[in-house]
Amino acid sequence: MTTLPQPTDHRRLWWEIAIILTLSIGRSAVYSVISLLEALTRAPLGDQQTSLNPGAGATAFWDVLEQVLAYVFGLAPVALAIYLLWEPAASGFRKIGLTFERFGRNVSGGLLLVAVIGIPGLGLYALGRTLGITVQVDASPLDSSWWTIPLLLLAALRAGLLEEVVMVGYLFDRLRRLGWSTWTIILSTAGLRGAYHTYQGFGPLVGNIAMGVVFGWVYHRWGRVMPLVVAHVVIDVIAFVGYPLAAAWWPGVFAPPGG
Repeated sequence: MTTLPQPTDHRRLWWEIAIILTLSIGRSAVYSVISLLEALTRAPLGDQQTSLNPGAGATAFWDVLEQVLAYVFGLAPVALAIYLLWEPAASGFRKIGLTFERFGRNVSGGLLLVAVIGIPGLGLYALGRTLGITVQVDASPLDSSWWTIPLLLLAALRAGLLEEVVMVGYLFDRLRRLGWSTWTIILSTAGLRGAYHTYQGFGPLVGNIAMGVVFGWVYHRWGRVMPLVVAHVVIDVIAFVGYPLAAAWWPGVFAPPGG
């Protein structure tokens, strides 16, 4: 049985959590909420637009290099979280199940989550656009540059690792040590996930909270982050690379306003 930390350890853990979140998800969540509040003062959300990957359309070598470095350095909080989870008896990777063991099960479990989360999420986005409560989300359009898709894949990998390692693997471990119950952790991290995507409007807010609940419950049952990372990366790749096709097929829902 794991012994809960003493009060002094509680304070240290809270400081640690605050630092990790300030460097990653928490900081982005604050900016995301502010972005939504600011957007509400400008015009109806349905008439506005935001971009998932503004840098993925880079057209010059130095722009591409800067984007690659930004994605790589963006993984620093992931490395820090894994380092802090490291124990003499188990590596940080093994502790949260971020390994290539059971590779087939990780992939099949991830793809199952894609079906459970991705399809309803697309429906929520479309409904939000129809109701005018969701911002037009513009994934970077594909072009003829060879680096466009690699940049989008790297962006998807960074997002999957950052959100699932920090928001699920790391926070679940630390909040358990603080004595939080399983469902309190699941709902709290789901709320943080929703806040992180608030800039997209109310539809994605609800969708990402639901995603957080499902992912949190799955992690509680499976004890492995890898299937969540697989699912998250696949969902983002579909969103990033498949967006231009969706915009062409359903311009009323996916095309930019006035496009």
